[in-house]
Amino acid sequence: MSTAIADAPAATAGKLRWVMVTMAFLVAAVSYLDRSNISIAAPVLKKDLALSDVQLGMVFSAFVFGYALTQPFAGRLADRFGPGRVISVGILWWSLLTAATAMIPSTFAQAFVLLLIVRCILGIGESVIFPASNRLVASWIPSRERGLANGLIFAGVGVGAGIAPPLITSIMLSSDWRGAFWASALIGIVVLVIWLLLVRDKPEQHRWTGEAELQLINSDRTVAPAAQQATLVPWRSIITNRQVALLTLAYFCFGYVAYIFFTWFFTYLSEVRGLDLKSSGLYGTLPFIAMAIASPLSGYVSDKLVKPYGRRVARCAPAAIGMALAAVFVALATQVADARLAAAVLALGSGGLYLSQSAFWTLSADIGRESAGSVSGLMNMGNQLGGLCVASITPVIAHSFGWTGSFMAAAAAAMVGATIWLFIDPSASLTCNDEANGEVR
Repeated sequence: MSTAIADAPAATAGKLRWVMVTMAFLVAAVSYLDRSNISIAAPVLKKDLALSDVQLGMVFSAFVFGYALTQPFAGRLADRFGPGRVISVGILWWSLLTAATAMIPSTFAQAFVLLLIVRCILGIGESVIFPASNRLVASWIPSRERGLANGLIFAGVGVGAGIAPPLITSIMLSSDWRGAFWASALIGIVVLVIWLLLVRDKPEQHRWTGEAELQLINSDRTVAPAAQQATLVPWRSIITNRQVALLTLAYFCFGYVAYIFFTWFFTYLSEVRGLDLKSSGLYGTLPFIAMAIASPLSGYVSDKLVKPYGRRVARCAPAAIGMALAAVFVALATQVADARLAAAVLALGSGGLYLSQSAFWTLSADIGRESAGSVSGLMNMGNQLGGLCVASITPVIAHSFGWTGSFMAAAAAAMVGATIWLFIDPSASLTCNDEANGEVR
């Protein structure tokens, strides 16, 4: 392929690849609506099902446990069977389990145990979303556009989690928490139908793909021709890769901070800071609005910085700076007396954290290439293990040291993550490492 084609303006090549990104954004939004609804409903749900805070923390952890441990396998399924069908199964799976949550009767003696099981299975179903989406990005988006693409997809996290507080609280005020879960399940089914109509695994499989856009998408393969005939990279090569290990460890720190917003933040505003249900629903959206803005903004800036400053500055600097800002703002929020101002400062912390989000997924796609699902799945397992820790540990720390201690622990995790980014090499690839090690792929 000629250099002229590879360097052709993306604006003249068609926009179908951005339809795929938009669909992945929509799926991310709905997945986070369905995983956040329980934290919004928590103050009412725990009374209805007679749960303690510790039991509620175990319910939060049950989802993350199922979600975390199946991440690498979910990514491998996407690599092997294609992201389109894998995500389709995932959407159907989590929609049915969301409906099942609403069906747990208050009078059932083992409601707590049943809720644990349902949430764990729900987590397994949702585990495919982001590794498979990353595999979709690796197939549809050239490397020079992946920062923005991943930023837009993870803006869906902020949008879905941001919509959740006002949507779920409004349904709860007019109906009950069960009605909110039924509505969430129905939204998932609608999105599934749209996904099946529009999404294909590869640009070559889509009848709407133009020749110019196909050439642009495949332009990276002139740089890495081995990717054209690559098979899946062995697990040993992925697990022992230094860059994958650093990304996974940094993403563990990211997850520890992020999940305090997805699990305990709404309860913190309503029960610790004393906001009523309506105010908690309003101010509870702020961190997620910040996420939705910060994620694509950082991805866009990162893509623009690649050409003048190189990949290390473009990919690693926003991530390190973002996680450092998250540490500062989360710690600062503990010193703010006013509940509404504290929510705003914490929102700045979540926005800072999500300045790093695009970099994680862009580098895992660049490093993994044809095994991007497997690499990002392993990396995301680190993220979810961080979430698993914070879901259960937060009430324990809060009981012993107060909620200030819980948020200071999250701030410390963010600073560790920022430091790790100083040692990540964005130019590394599994292909190079495998060839150096003499492995047959």
